[in-house]
Amino acid sequence: MCNDYRVKIPPAGYVEGFSQLKLPFKWATGGPPNLEPRDDVRITETAPVVRWAGDAAELTMLPWSWKQNGKPVFNFRSEGRDFSKSDRVLIPTDGFYEFTPPADPKAKRKDKWLFTLKGEPWFWIAGIVKQGAFTMLTTSPGPDMAPLHGRQMVVVPLAKTADWLLQASPEVLSPLPGGSLEVSAVPTP
Repeated sequence: MCNDYRVKIPPAGYVEGFSQLKLPFKWATGGPPNLEPRDDVRITETAPVVRWAGDAAELTMLPWSWKQNGKPVFNFRSEGRDFSKSDRVLIPTDGFYEFTPPADPKAKRKDKWLFTLKGEPWFWIAGIVKQGAFTMLTTSPGPDMAPLHGRQMVVVPLAKTADWLLQASPEVLSPLPGGSLEVSAVPTP
């Protein structure tokens, strides 16, 4: 399951995105935090998330994964759950990775695949917060993911931002239709 994603969205991208959505937006720290472009965000690292804070969407920095029985909870199944009372967040990304057994049986590393949202420079992954940390929600795989993995991240297009932040709409938790995600192999060093 996803344990690595990419975020290269500049601060102006968030401001512009929320302006287009006509949703109020603010920085938790009064100004943008250090949002350096990152090819890899991994479990336990701190990264940006957006949550609804009273009267506006607010970008803050939180660690990825909380502990349960000493193990990190970095992905969380969404099926059959009600998130209306959860601390819901959107995790900004311009791509997430999945890994498969290597096509070359002599290779030491797994094959790495990048998933992006077709026609969008960036998008969200639905998440929740517990213990001051976030986790990504998963769902059954859509047609774009199924050939490579038995689960997938809950991908939220920018147009559906309010559906998750303000309403916890269960429709958001479904996989996207086929042809929504672009997949490309990531060369390994």
